[in-house]
Amino acid sequence: PGDAGERLQRMGVRTLAALRALPRDGVRRRFGPALLDHVDRLYGEADDPLECYAPPDHFEARVELGYEVENHTALLFPLRRLINDLCTYLSIRDGGVQRFVLRLEHERTRTDVEVGLLAAERTPAMLFELARSRLERVTIDAPVLALGLVARHLPPFVPATRDLFDTRPQQAMPWPQLRERLRARLGDDAVYRVAPADDPRPERAWTRVFGDTGAPSPTAPPRPERPAWLLPAPVPLRDARLRILSGPERLESGWWDGDDARRDYYIVETTQGQRAWAFVPPGERSGWMLHGWFA
Repeated sequence: PGDAGERLQRMGVRTLAALRALPRDGVRRRFGPALLDHVDRLYGEADDPLECYAPPDHFEARVELGYEVENHTALLFPLRRLINDLCTYLSIRDGGVQRFVLRLEHERTRTDVEVGLLAAERTPAMLFELARSRLERVTIDAPVLALGLVARHLPPFVPATRDLFDTRPQQAMPWPQLRERLRARLGDDAVYRVAPADDPRPERAWTRVFGDTGAPSPTAPPRPERPAWLLPAPVPLRDARLRILSGPERLESGWWDGDDARRDYYIVETTQGQRAWAFVPPGERSGWMLHGWFA
């Protein structure tokens, strides 16, 4: 360290063996402790912590095409190669990918195709199918000269648990893969799950939940019996011989958001024997509005 090498040369010490033969106390007084520490690390007699190589926390690759490509089919081979490289990288770092971008490079411009998943994945076949579905929905306005893939959102990957004696048919597709394939073909907002809400108005008693939030689904508050089929909007119920089976259930809500609802709900039976869920204004028995059917 420092100019210790030149000073040792002038003293006639030209090898490490000659240096180690000198008294350590004398070397320490003349050169300081840094020289002895350096020699001890060279011979493994002192700890020498080294910084381990950490791979970058994002993936970026590019395949330059040998000719101008103007259709989706010719892009599938380089796309599969990029997906396989991505999955290999994810396996090495024991991670997954939740969002990546396909870059179609033209002569002067670039087209970005975003591919998003609801949960982290690293299965090559699944990621290729999703990327291909998104790519086929993009119009190629100019010849493609290169294809790139950039993935910066790489969360930890948690494999799905399966039973030891899984009875699922061989051709059946796991739900996460089916969900992502439907989203790729139908759109991101086409697949969702229904969760209960705390609004007593029937048309607002549920909400759409997109993705896997990880939080437990809210529990619906206790309510009287509800129909399995709720109509999009109430319609007049014209039946002069309705038979009331139960009710009324008074509902008064929504005064705070301008959509005030004041109704008396009844379970009624029509002349055809169907059980319906209908309401009338509070305290009345005419002007029935049908809101749902019971199975």
